[in-house]
Amino acid sequence: MNLIFATHNQHKAKELKAILPEGYSLQSLTELGMHEDIPETGTTLEENALIKARYLYQHKGEACFADDTGLEVEALDGAPGVYSARYAGEEADAAA
Repeated sequence: MNLIFATHNQHKAKELKAILPEGYSLQSLTELGMHEDIPETGTTLEENALIKARYLYQHKGEACFADDTGLEVEALDGAPGVYSARYAGEEADAAA
């Protein structure tokens, strides 16, 4: 059974592939040749995951799944949350 993961993050895909049972395979967006960024316009991590899964289903017509992760700090009232990747600014180094 082939699973489609709505992510460009090859590290996430590699981690999941390592734990899949025999008979299952996994493809990421990059492996499907989909290089466009899926708009993440949700206000919660759950909403963003649903947006990505629905987008992929609309464009590929196959069952898929997605996740969204973020850092939520109680002292910052839950920030940065969905903005974790961009919290340091658009010009920040993602590896830092």
